[in-house]
Amino acid sequence: MSQRLKDNLNSYYFEAANKLTSKNARRRIAAYVESYDDIFFWRSVLTRFEDETRYFEVLLPTRMNRLDRGKKAAMMRLLSESVGTDMIACVDADYDYLEQGSTAVSKEILGNPYILHTYAYAIENLQCYAPSLHNVCVAVTLNDHSIFDFEEYLKQYSLAIFPLFVWSIMYYRSPNYKDFTIVDFNRIVETGNFSVANAAAIIKRVRHKVGTKIRQLQLENPDAKERYLAVKEEIKQLGVSPENTYLYIQGHHLFDKVVVPMLKKVCDELRREREREITEQSVHSVQRRNELSCYNKSIESIESVLKKNIGYTSSEPFQHILRDVEQLLNKAQKKEMP
Repeated sequence: MSQRLKDNLNSYYFEAANKLTSKNARRRIAAYVESYDDIFFWRSVLTRFEDETRYFEVLLPTRMNRLDRGKKAAMMRLLSESVGTDMIACVDADYDYLEQGSTAVSKEILGNPYILHTYAYAIENLQCYAPSLHNVCVAVTLNDHSIFDFEEYLKQYSLAIFPLFVWSIMYYRSPNYKDFTIVDFNRIVETGNFSVANAAAIIKRVRHKVGTKIRQLQLENPDAKERYLAVKEEIKQLGVSPENTYLYIQGHHLFDKVVVPMLKKVCDELRREREREITEQSVHSVQRRNELSCYNKSIESIESVLKKNIGYTSSEPFQHILRDVEQLLNKAQKKEMP
C-alpha cells in the first residue's frame, strides 16, 4: 500500500475493505491511539468486545510518527473527519473532558461518538489507581507484606489538592487560562521527597501550599465565588470527587512526581525486609548468596510494572470507557441492520 494511500485512510476505507472479505470473516475495526505506550491499555479495553463477528487492531496514525507524544490536536485534525464505525480514535481525556466543550478539541472529543477517551486525565492516572498499588509492590518485590496504606494516602492527597484543582479547571475554561497553568498547579501540589514515616507531614505541607495559592487567587478574583461553586458542582457530576482528584490531575506528574517516588520508598523497605528474611533463614553463606542472587534476578522495576498494571479495571473511569465502547458498537450494529 502506498504511503499516500495510508495517509488518507478513513472509516469508509475500512468499511469497504470489510465488505470485500467473506461474509463469515470477522469485521476489522481500526483503533488509532496517540503513542506506543497507549497500545497495551487500549488493547486491554477493546479485547473485551471481540467475538466471532469483529476484532480490533490498535494502531498509530502514520503521520503521527513524526509528532511528539501527546499531540492530540494534531491527531484530531488527522482523524476527526475520518472516524466511523470501522475506524475509531482512542485518546487521553486530559482536561478536555472537564472543560466540557470550552475548546475546539474538547468539543470534538465530547461530541464525536467514534472518539473514545479515558475520562481520567490519562492512562498513567489509571495505572496509578490506588487500590491496585499494593499488588504493584508485590509484583516488584515479591513481598506481600502490607506496610503502607496507598488508598488512604492518595485519598488525603486528593482532599488536600481538590480546592485548588477546581480553580485550575475554572481557569482552563476561561480565556485567562495562561494566568494559572497546569505547570503552576503541578508545582504547588508536588509532594517533594517522600518518606513512609512522614506521609502525614507531606500531606500537611501540600495542604499549606494549596491554601496559600487559593488565598492569592481569591484576592485576584474577588467576584468568582459563585462561578467557583458552579464549577465545583459540575466536575463532581462528571466523576471528580475530593477523594479521587488524583485521577484527574496531569498523568505524567502523578506518575513521576507522586506515585513512583512513593512506591520506590515502600518497595525499598519491602525488598530489605525480604533480604533480611533470606539472610536469617540461610544455613550458610553460599546458600545466602544463591538465594539473594535468585531473588534479585526475579524482581522487576517499578516503572515497568506500573506501565503493565491493569488493576484499574474496577475503577469508575474504566467502567465508563467500557460503556462508551458498548454504545459505539450498538450504534454500528444498528447502522448495519437493513
